[in-house]
Amino acid sequence: MILEIFLLVLGFVMLVKGADWFVDGTSGIARKLGIPQLVVGLTIVAMGTSAPEAAVSITAALKNNAGIAIGNVVGSNILNILIILGITAVLIPVAIQKSTLWIEIPYMLAVTIALILMGLDGRVSRMEGVLLWGMFLIYLAYLFYLARRGTDAKEAVEESAWKLVICAVVGGVTVVWGSDITVDAATALAQLIGMSERLIGLTIVALGTSLPELVTSVTAARKGNADIAIGNIVGSNIFNILFVIGTAALIIPVPFADNFLVDGIVAVAAGVLLWIAAFRKLELRRPWGIVMLVGYGAYLGYLLM
Repeated sequence: MILEIFLLVLGFVMLVKGADWFVDGTSGIARKLGIPQLVVGLTIVAMGTSAPEAAVSITAALKNNAGIAIGNVVGSNILNILIILGITAVLIPVAIQKSTLWIEIPYMLAVTIALILMGLDGRVSRMEGVLLWGMFLIYLAYLFYLARRGTDAKEAVEESAWKLVICAVVGGVTVVWGSDITVDAATALAQLIGMSERLIGLTIVALGTSLPELVTSVTAARKGNADIAIGNIVGSNIFNILFVIGTAALIIPVPFADNFLVDGIVAVAAGVLLWIAAFRKLELRRPWGIVMLVGYGAYLGYLLM
């Protein structure tokens, strides 16, 4: 048990320090190249912090166990909005750009609804996987347009470009590795104290694969890089459905159990709540963060019934 506690502490230290390096590196690159921070959040940061979900789901599909993919992705997407943005907003207000309110969040809702419709027949087929990949390519084209249209002025950044890239890569790897160590140690401790595997999966493992998004978003918001924080979550949710489920479905049709329909509806409701929370002030504030955390508590209560 002492070893597991040590590994748990080590994992959290790696998460926090790795997130610091990752945010410093990516935001530094954005300033140096004049790339809007929102684009960095929607691309590099979002895809980097989604690595655990991608690894779990695609590996499961390769091992002919694709059923885990939907639960992993939809569960993580719900947790990303209600827990991660909820916690971030409670700690510090999160500014949201107009393009995020009117384009990225609606697109996230659209792809979530598309996934639900695809799963009504009990599975996501290979052809539907192709459709998801097509929507992913459209999303990448939009991000390319955003980057080309970006008007942020280039800033003089003391660190060299190579140092910033190395900082971002090492930070990203440290965050993902730290999350892996944390999940393994927490799971072992939970088993030692008698928690059931189902409860471990719904709490520790679900939160564990979203730890990179959590630490990165809180760190980015704390450092004044709110565009990276919100872009990280919205981009991760889009990436999880279009790339992760799309790729898994191309490998093998992905089973979509009936109870995933409720989870999908909750994911849509979470996205609508985020849109409503940001609509008036273009900012996610503490009261809405509390509402999101209470909402996740209600959802978790439903799961444990």
